Amino acid sequence: MTSRALALVGFLSLALTASAVAVVHGGGSKPLPAQIRDYRATTWRWEAVMGKPRTQPSFREAKGRIPRLVEVRDRWKRRAVAARSEARRPPHLEAWLCIHSHEGAWNDPGAPYYGGLQMDMSFQSAYGASLLERKGTADNWTPLEQMWVAEKALAAGRGFYPWPNAAGLCGLI
Repeated sequence: MTSRALALVGFLSLALTASAVAVVHGGGSKPLPAQIRDYRATTWRWEAVMGKPRTQPSFREAKGRIPRLVEVRDRWKRRAVAARSEARRPPHLEAWLCIHSHEGAWNDPGAPYYGGLQMDMSFQSAYGASLLERKGTADNWTPLEQMWVAEKALAAGRGFYPWPNAAGLCGLI
């Protein structure tokens, strides 16, 4: 073989290796198993915020050939997008926004009430324990996280009574 042919073979070999790596790593991003873990974690995070049970992974989903891994990654990506989309629409969104309009800023750190729905520590502990443990008080939570914690209290039978003045002004009690 001529040196030119050897160079071409070397180039093609390198190009094929690079394209295989791009498929496995998503064009230079994380490896497929890491992408699967990330989308799964995102799905589970939003399910936890909404108080829903975790979507269970299928057995050995992170093992297998590249087409199987791509399929698994895409499935978790769809689940993550769907969970985030659902989390954006708490069932009583308008009520929480109205209550918020009569309470503090979403990042209000003023003890003894925190966040945009002015949650005290016992309320946060009862309905948002995992967020409280992971992120601190409600002023460190996103507005959606605060509303979903309030949804948990509502579902537990508390109604809108933890916010008597604001809920009254909003016509909720």
